[in-house]
Amino acid sequence: MQYPVNLIAAILLTAVISYLLGSISFSIIFTKMFDKKDIRTMGSGNAGMTNVLRTAGMKPGVLTTIFDFLKGVVSCLIGTAIFSALLGTSTELYRYGVYVAGIAVVLGHMYPIFFGFRGGKGVLTTASFLLMITPPVLACDFSVFLILALLTKYVSLGSVVAAATFPFWGWLFSYLFFFRTGEVSLRYMVITTLLLCFLSAFVVGRHHANIGRLIHGTEKKFSLHHDK
Repeated sequence: MQYPVNLIAAILLTAVISYLLGSISFSIIFTKMFDKKDIRTMGSGNAGMTNVLRTAGMKPGVLTTIFDFLKGVVSCLIGTAIFSALLGTSTELYRYGVYVAGIAVVLGHMYPIFFGFRGGKGVLTTASFLLMITPPVLACDFSVFLILALLTKYVSLGSVVAAATFPFWGWLFSYLFFFRTGEVSLRYMVITTLLLCFLSAFVVGRHHANIGRLIHGTEKKFSLHHDK
C-alpha cells in the first residue's frame, strides 16, 4: 500500500506547489511596476505576454516572457524532484511528475488565486512544460507557431494551432524516445497523451474570443507598436 499513498501525496504536493507558482502573474506584476496599471484593463484585457508587449512596452514584455517561461520550468523540476523522492526512479511513476506540475502551473497561470482567478492564456508556460517533457516537443510545436505567426501576423492563430497540435508531438516523441526503448509502458503513453489533450483543450478554449475575431476578420495583427 506504500505506492498508492506516496503517489497520492506526490500528486497533491506537486499540484498545489505548481498551481501556486503558476498563480504568480508576472504580466500583472511587471505592468504595474512599469506602467502603474493593471494589464487586464489594457489592450485586449489578457494578462499575457503579447498584450504586455503591445500595450505596456518592451521592458515589461520581455520580463513577462522570461518569468512566465521560467515558472513552468521550475514547477516541472520541483514536480520531478517530489515524485522521485516519494516514488523512486526505478519505475515510470516518477515521470508523471512533469505532467502533474506542467498542467497545474498552466492552470494556475490561467486562473491565479492571487489575482482573482483572472489570468492569461497559458501559452508561454505551456511552452516551458513542453520543453521539460523533451526539447523536440517544444521545437516542433514552436515551429508550427512561428511559421503561422510570421506568415499571417496573427499570434493568436499560431497559438491556437500550436496548442491543438502539441498532444501529437508529445505522443510522437514519447513513443520514439521512451516507449520504443522500453522505458515506459503503453499505459504511460495513453495517460500522458490524454493529459496533454486535456491541457490542449484548456489552452484552445482560452482563445475563444480570438477564434471568434479570426473568423469574423476583426482580430488585430501583431506589431511591437506601443499603444498607451
